[in-house]
Amino acid sequence: MATYISLMNFTDQGIRNVKDTTKRAEAVKKVAKKFGVTMTQVLWTLGQYDLVCILEGKDDASVTAFGLSLGSAGNIRTQTLRAFSRDEMDGILGKLT
Repeated sequence: MATYISLMNFTDQGIRNVKDTTKRAEAVKKVAKKFGVTMTQVLWTLGQYDLVCILEGKDDASVTAFGLSLGSAGNIRTQTLRAFSRDEMDGILGKLT
């Protein structure tokens, strides 16, 4: 499974309903499973982003479909980054000549 970091901000709709954010996060974890994605961590943060999620998915397409589904609900906007473990990065570096 590949790892992804999703940086999230509340939309106007999302911040109006912020009291439900933890309940929404639990519901979203269940939706993620339908896309073959696991939300391993959800963190509410201070600063530029309101939430940070750590995701695991079988491929970019699955995680992208999940992100589009999540965004279409209108509560958050996401920026998702593919993350590499040390072993994965060592494999990538091994391809350099």
